[in-house]
Amino acid sequence: MSRDNTAVPEAAAKSARAPNASPGFFFVGANHHATPIELREKLALTENKLPGLQCRLAAIDGLREVVVLNTCNRVEIYGVAETPAAIARIEENFCALQEFPEKTFREIRQHATGRDAIQHLLEVAAGIDSQMLGETEILGQVKDAYADALTRRATGPALNRIFQKTFQYAKHVRTSTAITAGQVSIANVAVDLAQKIFGELGRTRILLLGAGDISEKTARAFQSRGASALTVASRTFERTMALASDLGATALPFEHVPAHLADYDIVVCSTAAPEAVIRRDAAEAAMRRRRAQPLFFIDLAMPRDVEPSVADIENVFVYNLDDLARIAEKNRAARENEVVRAREILREKSAMLWSQIAPEAPSPGPSRSGDAS
Repeated sequence: MSRDNTAVPEAAAKSARAPNASPGFFFVGANHHATPIELREKLALTENKLPGLQCRLAAIDGLREVVVLNTCNRVEIYGVAETPAAIARIEENFCALQEFPEKTFREIRQHATGRDAIQHLLEVAAGIDSQMLGETEILGQVKDAYADALTRRATGPALNRIFQKTFQYAKHVRTSTAITAGQVSIANVAVDLAQKIFGELGRTRILLLGAGDISEKTARAFQSRGASALTVASRTFERTMALASDLGATALPFEHVPAHLADYDIVVCSTAAPEAVIRRDAAEAAMRRRRAQPLFFIDLAMPRDVEPSVADIENVFVYNLDDLARIAEKNRAARENEVVRAREILREKSAMLWSQIAPEAPSPGPSRSGDAS
């Protein structure tokens, strides 16, 4: 993990520890705090990789329970382990699957055990560990990760209690503090930015690449600001048609996107493709047809959908997840007191939950710096 922890919340800063005795409940992974977007996109588990990791984890001796949380800004594994060797095997298997250097992963990964791990999970679910402070999507993503593990019978008494209480406490924090006040979702921040660039959105032509939850939320945020000319394209045409129908939008076959790129002013990218779907040559061809009209890409995908060099083209503007987070950060100061309140509430909850769960899991031992090998 990076040695500069000034931008990392308290629980995340503690998570730089590595186990040196029986870890019990733990988490290990990488997220936006210490991992730049260039590395996060290499660590992100694509749809075809997640089942492979789950199979590898199921075969690890000493790993009693496990949940994999995979979002656009974090890949974190929560579980109950009998030995430090089990966690080491998790890291080895994850890096092997992703073809990522173990040495580099050890430098950026975060880890915590016992109550510290519970505190981290609570802060993640409540949205105060998010890149977009107070975002609401993360709680649903944590619930989905737990539900998937439950279906696969990968959880047990410890994780069942921890995650069920986590959902309860996260909801309590959201309703008893103002951490969700303001434009805290990726979709709202993206649309806010588009409105500042284009002004009136009623005449803008918007292409949505991807037909998942993020695309739908972003589309509805655009519609709430007056945008009406929306087109949907995704690799699965059935999902394209379904979302287009729900939105009252036009459907475009995914393979036709490069040829029609010039027809749009704003392109929102949120596919699950393992590599970029918008290449520089396609963007350059589109700009030759647009005759100095700007083209705005909002890249919400991980790995990124837009090739980085596209941003070098004149009159092309590309904003990725980190760019949007920096914009949203300007609103954070007004809610900093709420973060302190929320973290204190969760600190009390994590202590109470750990006192309940500790007898059912191996006790966490002393820890040392995560930078040690």
